[in-house]
Amino acid sequence: MELRNIALSDLKIASVNVRHSRKAPDISDILPSIRARGVLQPLLVRPHGETFEIVAGRRRYFAASKVAEEQGVATCEVLLPCAVAVGDSDADAMEASLIENVARAGMDELEEYEAFAKLLKQGRSVAEIARTFGQTERYVKQRLALASLHSAIKDAYRDGEIEAEELQLLASATRRQQKDWVTAFAAEKDPASDEGAPRGRDLKQWLFGTDQIATSVARFRLDAYKGAMIADLFGDVSYFADADAFWALQNAAIANLRDELAGQGWTVTVLDKGTRFPAWQYDEAELEEGGEAFIEVRANGEVEIHQGYRAYENAHTADEDRRGGDGERGTSAAKAELTKAAENYLALHRHAIVRAELLAHPAIALRLAAAHMIAGSPLWSVKPDPQRADKDTTAESLAGSPAQAALTAERDAVLGPAPDREELLQHPHTRQWRCPYRGKPVCPAAGAA
Repeated sequence: MELRNIALSDLKIASVNVRHSRKAPDISDILPSIRARGVLQPLLVRPHGETFEIVAGRRRYFAASKVAEEQGVATCEVLLPCAVAVGDSDADAMEASLIENVARAGMDELEEYEAFAKLLKQGRSVAEIARTFGQTERYVKQRLALASLHSAIKDAYRDGEIEAEELQLLASATRRQQKDWVTAFAAEKDPASDEGAPRGRDLKQWLFGTDQIATSVARFRLDAYKGAMIADLFGDVSYFADADAFWALQNAAIANLRDELAGQGWTVTVLDKGTRFPAWQYDEAELEEGGEAFIEVRANGEVEIHQGYRAYENAHTADEDRRGGDGERGTSAAKAELTKAAENYLALHRHAIVRAELLAHPAIALRLAAAHMIAGSPLWSVKPDPQRADKDTTAESLAGSPAQAALTAERDAVLGPAPDREELLQHPHTRQWRCPYRGKPVCPAAGAA
């Protein structure tokens, strides 16, 4: 390797450069620095008659040419630093170009395919290409498989009309499928046509069918399945081509799983296919505590076991039974520690204190209301509350509490003087709210719990 300064006029792009066939590159990111400081990193070139071919450094060459044009300098007067490779074969030069480009900026799938294909044609083996670029042989073979793509599909990818994932999926398609896709793609350009080529998830369903069932979800030995399988070229996933054959084997495996759990003492429920297990409606419980097992079967064939759950109402019943004494079912309900009157007294005072605190902190009240309207909770509710006292003594006690006094003062401040209050209370937007103190309609701001 020899370092030399070579005139811009004596350089041209080599055919082995991996980006040779592409249009003029985007140089906007390196152009400012080359305007200011020139080309600092040497280009990789090789002799070609009286001139030199650029093996790697195509963008630097175009940027230097642009600067020379802007400054009105003849190309023969512009010298670029170059590393001259003497005696290298086309394969060596192409390999050097690919290494340089991969290190500088990752190439897309088609660029890698074209480069690997050229190296293969120059005599390099798949194993050698994989070792050179630190990739697996599978990776190299995947890129080389793009050779089977219809030329219109390649052009669509180069023009940015389809994504890399769609390119890879179409590489797994049959020639007939590719031709049908190209026809549908061409129809998109007709304004009068409502047809279009499938993309993304629709493309995957179009290629592999609506029931995409991966072999990884099978609960049976794969050798028991006698139908065809479809392999995803660019992934480790393969699919069952015959959904009916899959479900026949999968359902038998689910039945065996149900029997196995039942043999362990579990009450087993197999949910209908596609029905999700509503875990929020159940409480965790051991087998001895009445826990059950549920088998969830998803539409994609996946099976999930939910073991050790019982419905909330059953959980409460079981807890009450245990409180009946020494594991025996209770014969009578435990006596309440407080009378109903005492419970009413405590509840009214407690509610008054909480409501007064929320009035003093409206931001917290708003957040609390919004959170429980969205998520819900068995511990809280946001609604008008009549707040009725069961006894006159309780009502008198509540009227004299500081919390109730603060709440009443706030209500009066919101509703205004008594003459204006009756008119406000007849407004249609407040008519449905009931006063929590006297059973009369009030403004929501005063009556919300």
